[in-house]
Amino acid sequence: MIDQTKLESFVMRAIGDLSAGYGGVMVSLGSKLGLYKALAGAGPLTSAELAQRAGCAERYVREWLNSQAAGGYVNYHAVSDTYELAPEQAMVLADEDSPVYIPNAWNVPASMWFDEEKALEAFRTGNGVAWGDHHGRLFCGVSAFYRNAYRGSLLSEWLPALEGVVEKLHSGISVADIGCGYGHSSVLMAQAFPRSRFHGFDAHADSIDEARGIAANAGLSPRLRFDVARASDYPGNNYGLICFFDCLHDLGDPVAAARHAAEALAPDGTILLVEPFANDRTEDNISPVARLYYAASTTICCAHAIAEGGHTVLGAQAGEARLAAVFRKAGFTHFRRAAETPFNLILEVRR
Repeated sequence: MIDQTKLESFVMRAIGDLSAGYGGVMVSLGSKLGLYKALAGAGPLTSAELAQRAGCAERYVREWLNSQAAGGYVNYHAVSDTYELAPEQAMVLADEDSPVYIPNAWNVPASMWFDEEKALEAFRTGNGVAWGDHHGRLFCGVSAFYRNAYRGSLLSEWLPALEGVVEKLHSGISVADIGCGYGHSSVLMAQAFPRSRFHGFDAHADSIDEARGIAANAGLSPRLRFDVARASDYPGNNYGLICFFDCLHDLGDPVAAARHAAEALAPDGTILLVEPFANDRTEDNISPVARLYYAASTTICCAHAIAEGGHTVLGAQAGEARLAAVFRKAGFTHFRRAAETPFNLILEVRR
């Protein structure tokens, strides 16, 4: 027997999700066309005024503005028929340096749609999909999304939460950034700690090329370098700090990566492990953030770990207990939650 009230409620939830998907396209258009930046700090504007500021056709801008107003992304003033971007909305939609800037993140679900056939094949065969085999919008989307989160927290909160690490960085140590992607985390640290040396490693050659360009533009050579290497065989030793930023759960053999880190770490060194926030039990991971992470994990994280052999497929919602077990298998005895955000666990690991 169908409960009509429950049915209608669930249909509206599904429609809300569909609306959000459509809204993501509007956010991407607004960002790329400069519409949000033209609205930011400008006060109430008509559609014609915004179109002129952004160099766009008014009829398209008017319809876009109405979609934004309907979704609560801009404020509409009916008396004056104008639209306004509040300061809080501007932080999320217009300020590219804000830690909560979101438009670039829509590249990730776009890539997931592009790669749907690969995901279908993976489900049917059990085969993996390597990181480098995804659509290119994945790499820039992930990089841009995490760049701002790291800028907002890495130097001010996460590193200070580790025992004695900031002092060592100021004195000068060697740092390895594993799975560094475009290298934004390495760049941030290299800029903040001029006496230390930083080496970013990633198995994806195109990402390393991007990282090298970013480092060169920042004028950080030769203290910062990037090379193609896997998490289980990168060169060097006596690292005072080894970082895994949102990447350990992507690895096909995270225990092997932890063991290699144990060999490469200085005797008094520290591992900074940053992972997506998750509780240890599925029933405690029922939230919009967990839904996002489980979905990305399905088509991206687990798929890559399986492509690498799938010895241990952690997934993006591994939780602290499973992560601790990985490092205990590698011989580490100290594992501590140093900090957390709604999106990340920040974990300190030592021998």
